Amino acid sequence: MDEIAVLIPCYNEAQTIGKVIKDFQNVLPNAVIYVYDNNSDDDTVKIAKEAGAIVRHEYQQGKGNVIRRMFRDIDAKCYIMTDGDDTYPADNAPEMAKAVLERNVDMVVGDRLSSTYFQENKRPFHNFGNSIVRWSINTLFKADIKDIMTGYRAFSYQFVKSFPVLSQGFEIETEMSIHAVDKNMFLENVVIEYRDRPEGSESKLNTYSDGFKVIFTIIKLLRTYKPMFFFGILALIFIALGVGFMIPVIAEFINTGLVPKIPTLIVSCISILIGILSFFTGMMLHTITWKNRQDFEIRLIEISDRIKQLN
Repeated sequence: MDEIAVLIPCYNEAQTIGKVIKDFQNVLPNAVIYVYDNNSDDDTVKIAKEAGAIVRHEYQQGKGNVIRRMFRDIDAKCYIMTDGDDTYPADNAPEMAKAVLERNVDMVVGDRLSSTYFQENKRPFHNFGNSIVRWSINTLFKADIKDIMTGYRAFSYQFVKSFPVLSQGFEIETEMSIHAVDKNMFLENVVIEYRDRPEGSESKLNTYSDGFKVIFTIIKLLRTYKPMFFFGILALIFIALGVGFMIPVIAEFINTGLVPKIPTLIVSCISILIGILSFFTGMMLHTITWKNRQDFEIRLIEISDRIKQLN
């Protein structure tokens, strides 16, 4: 088991990967640096090997697929995850590793948004999207994560081996954040300085398509982790619509004794019925979710026992 493993997912980062590896070697000389190449067609692999990193490959395209492979393959007491584009400073890595190794923090979030991100990032929609995602997750899940989308994080062995990676692309950071909050993991934020990509280095993140994927991921995870809230909102909407359409029908029946708007009455009844079904669906799924949390705590005990064996 490695003491500290630096994980760098890469796709066509030949321009910057050498510097990133050297920077982390300087601040964490005892760490093992892994570069996982994701079908690069430039010199990323060659440069990474020459710089002294252990290079492995993930052939399923997408950052989520790369991280899934990393987390399965590598055993370490502390994991530092960063990007190969030289946007995150290695100087913060010792502080982040210390939080995991000495204070048992499960996930340390490299917080760009509290420092230089909005000045350095030249893509305004990225700035707006990051702010919206941060606000929505912190509000919906009652969290205090300063930067949801950052790719610079440190993890404990417990987090890595208990995190079920489902996302395939850049929405993986959102999934990590929500999982940590829902499972009551020990989180900390560390403010880092962000620098934009150097000229000639292109981002693989598509502002619109990946942005919509992140939004849908939040909705799916809200349904999964907070089913009573999710289906309760649906129940409230359908019941309110049903009652709203039914009031004029009832008022006319009281006044005239007739129900001339039969289709409206039928739609109202169906809407109310859907609302009731949504409510009870939420209750049943809430019970299942609670049982899953109990099982997860037992899983953490098993992981702790495995750590003792590896040590």
